[in-house]
Amino acid sequence: MSEPVRSRGQIRRLGLRSGDSVVARCRDFCRVAIADWAWPGAEGSGLTAEERDFAIEDVLLVVSEAVTNACIHAGGPTELVIRLVPTGVPETGAAGDLRIEVSDRSSRVPAFRPRGAPGQPGGNGLIVIDRLARAWGAVVTESGKSVWMELAAPVPEARRTLAPKARHGFDGASGAIPGDAPGPGGGAPSP
Repeated sequence: MSEPVRSRGQIRRLGLRSGDSVVARCRDFCRVAIADWAWPGAEGSGLTAEERDFAIEDVLLVVSEAVTNACIHAGGPTELVIRLVPTGVPETGAAGDLRIEVSDRSSRVPAFRPRGAPGQPGGNGLIVIDRLARAWGAVVTESGKSVWMELAAPVPEARRTLAPKARHGFDGASGAIPGDAPGPGGGAPSP
């Protein structure tokens, strides 16, 4: 494992081709990256082991949902990018915030499934992403689109009352409401 990154961000990319177990490959790739970066914070950061585990599982669930959506609705993902962005608030002890991007060849922007689609399995992927990510959106590119999600490093329980807003390293929030489709630029402005 490499040293945790604290003063500057880091980025990892995984090129993807169609194939079996793409979701598992993406989860494993992200799990290794966040372990190398000691995300969301190493021992001594004030986070309990349970808080760290929950934060990691939230990231992996968001990755699973985004990659699954690309498989179902866009012919499969072409690239996964994970970025570690410094929080800008070192007193939180957090390793940084995460930005995850899943690219595919479709220019169709994700939208919440209309309410009341009985008998159709699924349809909850964007709801899960919207609940767990601080912000998310999509950017249409020449070759398709990139769906991005931002996840804040958790603030330790003991520090939440002291610095409730200290965990915000990215600007904006999704503002998306289940049942509403994000606009052409996505759920929130991209930094």
